[in-house]
Amino acid sequence: MAHQPAVSTAAHPSRHVTNPLQRFLAATELDTRLLGMVGALAIIWIGFHIFSGGLFLTPRNLWNLSVQTASVAVMVTGMVLIIVTRNIDLSVGSILGLVGMVMGVMQTDILPNQLGLGLGHPMIWVLSLAAGLIVGVGIGALQGVIIAYLKVPAFIVTLGGYLVWRGAAWWVTMGRTVAPMDVRFQLMGGGPAGSIGFFWSWVVAAIACVAILVGLYFGRKQRLRFNFPLRPIWAEISLGVIGCGLTIAAVWVANAYPWPRRIAENFAAANGIAIPEGGLFISHGIAIPVLIAVGVGVVMTFISMRTRFGRYVFAMGGNPEAAELAGINTRWVTVKIFMLMGGLCAIAAAISSARLNAATNALGTLDELYVIAAAVIGGTSLAGGVGTIAGALLGALVMQSLQSGMVLMGMDSPLQSIVVGIVLVFAVWLDTLYRRNKN
Repeated sequence: MAHQPAVSTAAHPSRHVTNPLQRFLAATELDTRLLGMVGALAIIWIGFHIFSGGLFLTPRNLWNLSVQTASVAVMVTGMVLIIVTRNIDLSVGSILGLVGMVMGVMQTDILPNQLGLGLGHPMIWVLSLAAGLIVGVGIGALQGVIIAYLKVPAFIVTLGGYLVWRGAAWWVTMGRTVAPMDVRFQLMGGGPAGSIGFFWSWVVAAIACVAILVGLYFGRKQRLRFNFPLRPIWAEISLGVIGCGLTIAAVWVANAYPWPRRIAENFAAANGIAIPEGGLFISHGIAIPVLIAVGVGVVMTFISMRTRFGRYVFAMGGNPEAAELAGINTRWVTVKIFMLMGGLCAIAAAISSARLNAATNALGTLDELYVIAAAVIGGTSLAGGVGTIAGALLGALVMQSLQSGMVLMGMDSPLQSIVVGIVLVFAVWLDTLYRRNKN
């Protein structure tokens, strides 16, 4: 029997690299494309901060930026799986608009009036969200069946959906805006009440840091178990420090943004709190929509990397014919991907309508552009088979940063669209170059 080498002597790629930076990247196994995006994001932030007169890198703007990114971030996690399988979904913005309108009508008319729950009933937001999820998943299933079983190209099906569902959203209320949303439902949109505050934000940070360290520990144990090369101890410590440091920095920024003065004063008066001479400082903390987006990102990462379904998705994207010959029910997997996308659109619709405290016919307009652009900028290849949830979430942040920065600089909306279009084409070109050099 051949002798198996001890794990402790297994060579790690970093030991053969002399350049310190390359050695660090090889030892920590950080994705260089992801690091490149982080560098690009840093340049964007610094540039906008300078040209906006110091308005961009402030707790207020960064907090608002995180909330504005949440709905697109939720949808882009599903778009990654769709593009990985060499499909596309042009209907996500229209689905968001229709589902948002359905949830709005459920809260303002159907549940309180026709079903007699009454305004303010604690179950209104739950039932409205459930109805939205059912509608979103149902639309995704319908489109998935047409694509997978009737063999109609995804581009055509979802282009038709883009028109159909936008028209259906108008038809639900004949163009009327639906408002206001249920008080509990509004919490999913952020704001002073829709944030978890100073103390619980630090609790979340502590839990996240523990999760990072535990994940590194068990990852190392798995490598040891299967005789894989181990990262150096200093590399494991570096990853822990980087992960925890970014988490702590994000929470510090969220806690540095206070409630508006008038809202803080009203809160103090209602609760008998004395207002200090310098004013009352109450931290927003992490916004609930941001927690929802992060939670969706974690779940979708687990689904894509740790489940049989996720392996099937990437196998289909890499080689659809081989995946089918291997026994994968590719048609059913395709349907499930679009069902998942519909459910994510429903969650994004809840965030968007709750943030606006209204369901309007303009809800979700052009969101399909931002979602697809975020996925591609995040490293998801339109050729299929390649993509990460983390990269897509970072791509969503890049897209929203561009939009937010251009608004702060006073750029007109048409010019903003021009910039976004150029960035999308540039990202696809970079992806083409990357794949050509890799091959």
